[in-house]
Amino acid sequence: MSLPTVEPPPLPKAPLLVQLLRLAILSFAGLVLLALSLVVVLLGLQMSLNERIVPGLSIGEIDIGGLTRPEAIAALESEYRSLEEVLYTFNDGERSWTATAAELGLSVPAEALVERAFAIGHGDDVRRNMREQARAWFNGRTLPLTLEFDESNARIFLGRLAGEINRDRQDAQLALDGLSVVVTPGISERRLDIEATLAALSASVLAQSGGAEIALVVDENPAREWNVREAAVLVETALSTPLHLIGSLPNGDLLPPWILTREQILAGLRVTLQGEGDERRYDVSVDLGAYAGYLRTLSPNLSKPSAEGRFDFDPASGQLTPISLATEGRRLDVEETIRRLETAVFDPVNRRVVMYFETLQPRFPEGITAAELGITELVAEATTYYWGSWQNRRSNIALGAGKLHGIIIAPGEEFSFNQHLGEISPEAGYLEGSVILGGATVTGIGGGICQVSTTMFRAAFSGGYAITERNSHGYRVGYYEYAGAGPGLDAAIWQPEIDLRFQNNSPYHLLIESSFLGAQDALQFRIYSTRHWTTVVESPIIREEVPAPEALYVESEDLALGQTRQIDYSADGADVWVYRNVYDTAGNLVQRDQAFTRYSPWQAVFEVAPGDPRLADEEDESEEDGIAPVGVTG
Repeated sequence: MSLPTVEPPPLPKAPLLVQLLRLAILSFAGLVLLALSLVVVLLGLQMSLNERIVPGLSIGEIDIGGLTRPEAIAALESEYRSLEEVLYTFNDGERSWTATAAELGLSVPAEALVERAFAIGHGDDVRRNMREQARAWFNGRTLPLTLEFDESNARIFLGRLAGEINRDRQDAQLALDGLSVVVTPGISERRLDIEATLAALSASVLAQSGGAEIALVVDENPAREWNVREAAVLVETALSTPLHLIGSLPNGDLLPPWILTREQILAGLRVTLQGEGDERRYDVSVDLGAYAGYLRTLSPNLSKPSAEGRFDFDPASGQLTPISLATEGRRLDVEETIRRLETAVFDPVNRRVVMYFETLQPRFPEGITAAELGITELVAEATTYYWGSWQNRRSNIALGAGKLHGIIIAPGEEFSFNQHLGEISPEAGYLEGSVILGGATVTGIGGGICQVSTTMFRAAFSGGYAITERNSHGYRVGYYEYAGAGPGLDAAIWQPEIDLRFQNNSPYHLLIESSFLGAQDALQFRIYSTRHWTTVVESPIIREEVPAPEALYVESEDLALGQTRQIDYSADGADVWVYRNVYDTAGNLVQRDQAFTRYSPWQAVFEVAPGDPRLADEEDESEEDGIAPVGVTG
């Protein structure tokens, strides 16, 4: 059964103030107990985290909270080791090189990162530690993954690449190998720019792009090609084929071509690098001047002098009448021919060169007038006689005189007898005659020509012209003293050494005319010009006369006993002076000069038959009395 419930009597209520005080005390005690509990918990947490990383911390994507430092380091190294194994490829054109990030100096600084993470909540300030730990615990905290990049490793690696990439510049070159042209192309200078490449590498590595291709920064300095290609073409053209030099004789007949071989062209070829810096250029030239001497040896046979016109002068009309027309001449221009050869060396098409001849124009062509030349009157003349001359001598005189007829001599020009006469030879039409040679009168080609030179000399001497060469005969020749002419005005010639020359020292041209006066046995020369002075020739002064030696008899097989033939004539020796006075137009004496001649005594010579009694006497006397002067006559 149940007993009835007996409720105790209610306690009396405490006052409100007491109740409030009791509640405050209980609350405070609860807070103290809670605080003590938290302190106990925090102290326990602090003790548990003493060697561990604060919970809630991460490095990169790795949560390392609550791990010890070795554990955290191991975790980082395990997770990020692949970053050090990333391959980087370095490209230079078609060449490439590879290296891992670690080889280039990239590393994950795990210890440093963990130490930085561990420092959070483990400082000396407890309250700060607790705040950092609490924030990490409740909010979490991620530290950035920072990598270390040691550029020294990368520099070493790039330095090795530079050893393979770098090269010096080699400019293009041109050379000759025999007859072949060798062109060496230029090679540009290359230098790896390590600093610029390192900057690109650093940006890629630190961006953690997981590997990349790095274009190497290479500075290039292009080679100087100059004008090698153009110069090579010139050289190849020059040596492609021989040159042919074509020439002709004065009559138009072609000569066989002279071939200038490739080897000869090569010998004159010059390839030089000229100028400075970037302005330098290969100069290709050729010098064939070595062949100028050879061409000069050809020149006399290939050249032809111009022929001057010859004229007669009509004193009545004052006009010139042509008796032979002037003709053009030509002269091999060696320098221009060489220049044309040198030009043709570089011509790929035309390898034939024609010799260049300079046209020689005559000075006195047809149509020139006497007034133009100052030929207005007779200013001098001379006449000699050849009485008793045999026919060959007369023919030679006529032929020689005709070769001097109609010649014009310009002011200041020197007249040469031998030059205008031409060669004295049978081919020129000259016959045998008596000449003096080596101190004896002998038979030779051209006997009588000295009468032509003597007459010409007298005309020039009496005309007042400057005598520049005159040679006397060895003895006095009777032909030249006919008709009262005295001694001392003869002129001997002997080709090619002995000549008669005079200069036209007047301001006017002079014209020489000759006349062979067969009916009078006379030869005459006339000089037409404008009288510039008056000349007076004095009578000869004869001194130191020496009688002629006794006659000489010589043996001749073609004579019969009793027959005699005279081959030389006696003449006394002497010194002779002939003075010339030249007066100007006012009558003043402006020049006085002389022609001096020393004649040797000369003996008569007779040819007699063998056995003639006069021969015996000559054998005894010839060595003692015989005189054999050296002279020339005709």
